[in-house]
Amino acid sequence: MTDLRYPLGPMPTPLSLTPPERQDALDAIRVLPAELRAAVQGLDDPQLDTPYREGGWTLRQVVHHVADSHMNAYVRVKLALTEENPTVKPYEEQLWAELPDSRLPVDLSLELLERLHTRLSAVLEDVTDFARPWTHPAQGRTLTLDTLLGMYAWHGRHHVAHVTGLRGRRGW
Repeated sequence: MTDLRYPLGPMPTPLSLTPPERQDALDAIRVLPAELRAAVQGLDDPQLDTPYREGGWTLRQVVHHVADSHMNAYVRVKLALTEENPTVKPYEEQLWAELPDSRLPVDLSLELLERLHTRLSAVLEDVTDFARPWTHPAQGRTLTLDTLLGMYAWHGRHHVAHVTGLRGRRGW
């Protein structure tokens, strides 16, 4: 049986991507908002308030988490492009998912993601140096923009798979 926490396997952290891998990741970033919107389309509040796995977040929390996480990604990209090896600020994603805004309608985060990813894609499409470094203190290592791109392309697909996986298991 597949581990429901990681339907696509563990998050990759490549230090560099090949040009085709980079293009695939850029495409994944660009289409994520539409894919996430399609994944939750037609779900009612009781369905959105169903955890994707026992002990996991509800689908509503997942959608809001993706917006929270990708806002952080956007800031991290801009820091990496404008500073020399910036140290990014980690955040307590579990605690963020428990804040009151994670109970709001998912359309708010879906609309935010659409606009955010338009901006994120515009920035990423113009990057010429994906080897630019940044440091994540919780991981204790220096990574690159390629790493960030690969991580967040996977992250979006990972959470869409949480939603579509639950829908498939429940016949929604």
